[in-house]
Amino acid sequence: MRIEDYALIGDCETGALIGRDGSIDWLCWPRFDSGACFAALLGNPEHGRWRVAPVGVVTQVERRYRGDSLILETTFVTESGKVTVVDFMPPVGTQSELVRMVVGVEGEVAMHVELILRFAYGAIVPWVTKVDGEGSGGLRAIAGPDMVVLRGDVPLHGENLTSVGDFTVHAGETCSFVLSWRPSHKPVPDPVDAATALRETEEYWRQWASRCTYDGEFREPVLRSLLTLKALTYGPTGGLVAAPTTSLPEEIGGVRNWDYRLCWLRDATLTLVALMDAGYYDEARAWRDWLLRAAAGSPDQVQIMYGLAGERRLLEWEVPWLPGYEGSHPVRIGNAAHGQLQLDVFGEVIDALHQARRGHMPESEDAWQLERALVAHLERLCTTPDQGIWEVRGHPQHFTHSKVMIWVALDRVIRSAELCHLEGPMERWRALRRQLHEEICAKASDPTVGSFMQAYGSKEVDASLLLLPLVGFLPATDERIRGTVRAVEERLFVDGFVYRYDSALTDDGLPPGEGAFLACTFWLCDNYLLQGRHAEARKLFDRLLAIRNDVGLLAEEYHPGSRRQVGNFPQAFSHVALVSTAFNIQRAERRAAPRRTGTR
Repeated sequence: MRIEDYALIGDCETGALIGRDGSIDWLCWPRFDSGACFAALLGNPEHGRWRVAPVGVVTQVERRYRGDSLILETTFVTESGKVTVVDFMPPVGTQSELVRMVVGVEGEVAMHVELILRFAYGAIVPWVTKVDGEGSGGLRAIAGPDMVVLRGDVPLHGENLTSVGDFTVHAGETCSFVLSWRPSHKPVPDPVDAATALRETEEYWRQWASRCTYDGEFREPVLRSLLTLKALTYGPTGGLVAAPTTSLPEEIGGVRNWDYRLCWLRDATLTLVALMDAGYYDEARAWRDWLLRAAAGSPDQVQIMYGLAGERRLLEWEVPWLPGYEGSHPVRIGNAAHGQLQLDVFGEVIDALHQARRGHMPESEDAWQLERALVAHLERLCTTPDQGIWEVRGHPQHFTHSKVMIWVALDRVIRSAELCHLEGPMERWRALRRQLHEEICAKASDPTVGSFMQAYGSKEVDASLLLLPLVGFLPATDERIRGTVRAVEERLFVDGFVYRYDSALTDDGLPPGEGAFLACTFWLCDNYLLQGRHAEARKLFDRLLAIRNDVGLLAEEYHPGSRRQVGNFPQAFSHVALVSTAFNIQRAERRAAPRRTGTR
């Protein structure tokens, strides 16, 4: 199926992708970054899936989330009747479960269950036995450290290393299945009442959604994006994964396939601001505290990304037995970019901590000392080239965005010191901020084009340049910024969507070809707002909302030619950008500046 044919459920520790055909094709248990026990998304059914669907011909499929929740309802219409499959993962409790309830709506529908458990990304066939003391339907699958137990209203039997079963559901009837994970050395998990779990899960999400303070016209897409971000949060630590998937391609059949089940420092400020704007200060504080723990230590050892609990060792390796989504290989686990030098992340961390102060978040005793140490480290790296925001695997360059974010780091520590009466070498910081601003304006702009360029001396345009007015480097009315927006429109704006850069002209160490980057398209919308081009901003924002899938989810990129979402899914950065732009539209209507520009 297409990437956008999937929907996400989760329990704030891991997540599952469910297709329109009723098949769960991706689930890593017990954490987002654990080995997948259902990996058909990147291979074939034999790599693991759990399908519950009608036996006969399906004439219509409709999906929705139940209210403001992460409870997915998929309704199948057949010639004999109508049935709804309700899928969810309870975010409360002491063990992790996946619940599937089959509810008869009209007539009668013959159903088939197919459970193929394959641990370690589809490589390991578990040993399956009946659960001791259980009646029909109780199965236990064990392989090494993993144990999964299925309890249900329908007995399953084995066929060719697959557990299968058939049943018929009539109108008004409900059949339930509960799949539970636990370490294999632990006792079998306790039974779970599906109906009770459903009520508790719905109440959890209803209460969480009720805290949203956004009251604008885009409440539905904003709240769905916020719910998605909450689902991508690893509850025990507060870390936010970029996506619950790995290796969904940025171009179908290509090699730009990366593991996104990690936490990027770059997402810090946008995520923090989006959560605070929407009234979710508990989540914002948890993210801020995760950020402080992850970045703690020697400044020269700060990484661009970390594991869910702040792990640093994220070695990249390839999975040879998985053919990849629609043949897009290699399938990668881990991410080698964690060892790259990307100077912009220092600015993101410091800006996030500054925004937390502006949002009146309780001060952390360690935050200011960390910021001072990071700035001191940046002072030594100002003249060093890096791999930049797009994590290019080509040679390092003096990327304009990276230099601007060093300026942001200096600007925000100065502003924080002034705002909160904090101590630091203010005069040296002010002098360096002024010097860097002058250097960037002189070396990163091309007078012949009338635009800032991707890197010092470069002739290429980069969509990250759209962030310059958004972070307060220059006002949107500056002619160089206007020229930059024009250059992006002329070179990177294709069929209504913005590409990060021209992959055929930029040395990023990879073959050319990828989709348009959705966050960049939202940034163009933000620039239109700052320039007073409100009608164009609304038109572009509406186009972005229109490409969400039927349950409101966005991947990392969109391919205008094939009209498909591409890249890992759902993508936190895309949904953060959606929320930010919705708030910026609201602020523009009220003649207020975006929160992140650095103004007080």
